[in-house]
Amino acid sequence: MRRITYKKAAAVAMAAALSAALLVGCGSTAASTDSAAASTVADESTAEDAEKTADEGDADEVAAKNCADLIDAIYVQERSADTDAQCEAAKAAWDALTDTQKELVEGENADPDYFGRDTGDAGKDDPRNADDIGENELLVVSFGTSFNGSRAADIKGIEDALQAAYPDWSVRRAFTAQIIINHVQARDGEKIDNMDQALDRAVANGVKNLVVQPTHLMHGAEYDEMCEAVEQYRDKFDSVAIAEPLLGEVGEDATVINADKEAVAAAITAEAVKTAGYDDAAAAAADGTAFVFMGHGTSHTAKVSYSQMQTTMQTLGYDNVFIGTVEGEPEDTACDAVIEKVKEAGYTKVILRPLMVVAGDHANNDMAGADDDSWLSQFNAADCFESVNTQIAGLGEIGDIQQLYVDHAGTAIDSLNG
Repeated sequence: MRRITYKKAAAVAMAAALSAALLVGCGSTAASTDSAAASTVADESTAEDAEKTADEGDADEVAAKNCADLIDAIYVQERSADTDAQCEAAKAAWDALTDTQKELVEGENADPDYFGRDTGDAGKDDPRNADDIGENELLVVSFGTSFNGSRAADIKGIEDALQAAYPDWSVRRAFTAQIIINHVQARDGEKIDNMDQALDRAVANGVKNLVVQPTHLMHGAEYDEMCEAVEQYRDKFDSVAIAEPLLGEVGEDATVINADKEAVAAAITAEAVKTAGYDDAAAAAADGTAFVFMGHGTSHTAKVSYSQMQTTMQTLGYDNVFIGTVEGEPEDTACDAVIEKVKEAGYTKVILRPLMVVAGDHANNDMAGADDDSWLSQFNAADCFESVNTQIAGLGEIGDIQQLYVDHAGTAIDSLNG
């Protein structure tokens, strides 16, 4: 299509040139001949230029598509023997593109942001994949994030707190999302272990006592999959213990809450209130401000945890705090449902903040993005709030949240000691 367009442009230019030559008209025959010859040369030059531009356009698209195909090849959840080479090839293809070509990168999952988006300095992170582990390992398992700043502040923040609390245990890392592992490796050259790699590393290092601390929010699908992976290796260690996720046990229905959920509710509300410049939640409410925490949502039975968190907020007296989810599961946590709740409660100012351990793709795009379907855009489109603002920060960087993980790991360590 691009080639046809340029040929049409050349044809139009040629016709215009011929018309101009004919209009010169009344000069001598020699002059007319010279004019016609000049016009022919000009026409040929114009056609060649158009053809050259078309060829360059085709070359740009081919180069961009090649890069997009390589990105799509590593946008997978399974690691293979070719993964390392594929990551290198994708980055090399991207680095070879011109700025114009980079803008054309588009695939099933590929886009210019895959390599081009600035998400912070990867050098501030620590993959924690070193050997020389010793007999005691504390393996911190996270879904992961490709946002460098959040990975360093949130996941590394939790890991650092655990290492400081338990110096006799070697803290190591595993991510469960191979898609994210590949992204970070290809873009930044940082290699993070997946579950099998981390557990194989522990076995090869002669680890005897293994404690697994998930940074997951709840006992959801990811937690279940993590437990299944650990079970495959249980007989390779003298002792194994899996610690609780952040919100602790699930409970049977929305009315059942626990100490973990109360501690999380208090910690995240205090942080949001402080960041917004209020003395406490009551002062924010008096100023007409509501806080909306956006979680991921899940079809897993653990989704009741989100409803329990809403119950917890009410129990603690945080009537201006609302819980929502990207997936809208449970249904009353969908964005439109939360907007109605906030509106009916009479609040005129809204502050959105992620109910997620990391402030990654969901926080930056689904919550605070510029697209029409982001929560920020939907709350603004409701046209019933004086202001809608966002706080893009993960739970993992909050000191009190880090302490909860420390406490959970401590309980698991104690269980190994009888």
